Amino acid sequence: MKYTIATIPGDGVGPEVTAAAVATLETVGAVFGHEFAFVEVPAGGRAIDELGSPLPDRTLETCRASDAVFLGAVGGPRWDRLEGEMRPESGLLKLRKGLGVYANIRPSFLHPALKDACPLRPEIAGPGIDIVIVRELAGGIYFGERGKRLGPMGDEAFDTECYSRMEAQRIARVAFRLAGTRRRKVTSVDKANVLQSSRLWRDAVAETAVEFPGIELGHMYVDNAAMQLIRDPRQFDVIVTTNMFGDILSDESSTLAGSIGMLPSASLGDGPPGLYEPVHGSAPEIAGKDIANPLAAILSAAMMLRHSFQREGEAAAVEKAVEAVLEKGFRTADIKTPGGRLVGTREMTRRVVEEIRANGGKP
Repeated sequence: MKYTIATIPGDGVGPEVTAAAVATLETVGAVFGHEFAFVEVPAGGRAIDELGSPLPDRTLETCRASDAVFLGAVGGPRWDRLEGEMRPESGLLKLRKGLGVYANIRPSFLHPALKDACPLRPEIAGPGIDIVIVRELAGGIYFGERGKRLGPMGDEAFDTECYSRMEAQRIARVAFRLAGTRRRKVTSVDKANVLQSSRLWRDAVAETAVEFPGIELGHMYVDNAAMQLIRDPRQFDVIVTTNMFGDILSDESSTLAGSIGMLPSASLGDGPPGLYEPVHGSAPEIAGKDIANPLAAILSAAMMLRHSFQREGEAAAVEKAVEAVLEKGFRTADIKTPGGRLVGTREMTRRVVEEIRANGGKP
């Protein structure tokens, strides 16, 4: 099979981890007999500097015409002075909206080899943590009405949270379907004791649950969910929540996996292309030093193989290669544990690629 993938290396460590994802996919193509054509396009801070826009029209057009999109990272302190629509993060929001992706799937999985990198006590982390956060991506406070005004106490700024019943129901269906392939439990996280938008959210999710009689549904306030993720993470299977709550909780859950450098993500809509990116940011302070963890990007490539190309065997082969490298003790700085062998971005990528080749694609 032949697939066209738009790549957005972006800023900071983005180009380094994007190179790791591309190398992984090229190896998968060689082993399994697929052809991947990569088309690089700019977005984020680099695009602002070169083209005056965080998301040039050509970039969005190229992404829409591709089978899938891989994004490294965008943003950094050098662009923090910019306002509103000119910020790199604004380009990311426009990209998500322009691609029609509304379901962000963020797995947090603690590999047994990384149990010492998890800050939780062994009796809490147990034999392993395996959670998926399904974050609504196209609505909520990040896309609501916003502005500045002069109020009775001086300058004011406001951002508005707004959700429709349809938006809540469609993301709930994604969560229920995903739970059906796992441990059949969904926890919907909101703030229904305070927010009107959360009350509608809770009602809509409960209504949707009727369509999935074999799935257990529970509700939890976001402040309690943040506490429970640390107190007893193994109680969770699939968490579904709003855009802002999902942004915060998924970053919190990254700690459970040992490092945010281990978390991949997939952003999906009702059709192609899907958008794949590591959860970590651009980390400009370590850019160009060959110390960034490429595993989140590599695992995001595995999610691309699974969700956009329906290549389960290929995805499993990548995940197995990552597991094998970790079991052999190779570690980047963010997941370094006693006895582990410290390697850089390129060396970790090379090790994963070698595992894929050595196993001949056998998961």
